[in-house]
Amino acid sequence: MTTLTPTPGDTTVRRPGPPSATAERRPPRQGGTVLAVPALIWYLVFMVGPMVAIFVVAALHWPGMLQPVSFAGLGNVRTVMDDPVFWDAVRNTAVQLAVALPIMIVCAYMLGYYVAQKPPGHRVIRYLLFIPGLISTPAKAMVFYAALSPDGLANGALESVGLGSLTDAWLASPSTALACLIALDVWAGIGFTAVLFAARLGSVPDELGEAAQLDGAGHWRTMWLIHFPVIRDYVGVVTMLQFLWTLFGSAQHVLLLTQGGPGSSSTTLSFLVYQKAFIAADLGYSQTVGVILFLAGLVGLLTIRRAFRQNY
Repeated sequence: MTTLTPTPGDTTVRRPGPPSATAERRPPRQGGTVLAVPALIWYLVFMVGPMVAIFVVAALHWPGMLQPVSFAGLGNVRTVMDDPVFWDAVRNTAVQLAVALPIMIVCAYMLGYYVAQKPPGHRVIRYLLFIPGLISTPAKAMVFYAALSPDGLANGALESVGLGSLTDAWLASPSTALACLIALDVWAGIGFTAVLFAARLGSVPDELGEAAQLDGAGHWRTMWLIHFPVIRDYVGVVTMLQFLWTLFGSAQHVLLLTQGGPGSSSTTLSFLVYQKAFIAADLGYSQTVGVILFLAGLVGLLTIRRAFRQNY
């Protein structure tokens, strides 16, 4: 309701009155829920749908896209467990995660801490660290192939310093093929991860480091005892991202460089899913390994989250 109040000079001031009861009982608008419906539908169709399909196909005997399908039950699980190639893939994946992930996270954190201290040329260093993340996967594979081939840069460098006896066909040797793939994973991910750490460390108040140095702490103790606990939860998030990338994304490196060989010495679980689905045309076997890979990823994420949760 609006009231008219006379003022000196015969002017009238319009003043709002108290809100009416109808306005007070007006329900809040629900437009936000309607706007979220398309995104929810997209998530259900393209995220939850394929996840459910993995479990369904894992219970089927499906020898190819155009072949008849029959129910296999737990038959695919028994086939996978009796396959020695599967256990080789499990071992290779475990070694890959146990070696690549700690090296990548620790070195990336140290590089990120160094860049966060803003040394001379720190902006250029950030760009240089980010370069591997800008290179396509086939290009990175070709760089490593050129370096590790029998007549490549690595063997040429060894021969030039008189260590020709150490030369090897690095990508074709059962003892070194997996190590080369791990080196590629670390090189491809360490720079990008370091830039992420530098960005997070840049938001830590400078007073923390200054107070630690006044108390006699050097850069090493300040880095690990002062700054690391502050961003512990962020380290956990980055570790989970790199864990997922190494677990699920390493198949492309294997495909481009070693094809899982020699034998099964460099076959990982993610590559085994691809190999059985698109080369061996055994979709039931492939998705059974996919289910195992999904469960391993879920357990790994929960473990990492628990290990890096804040203690306060």
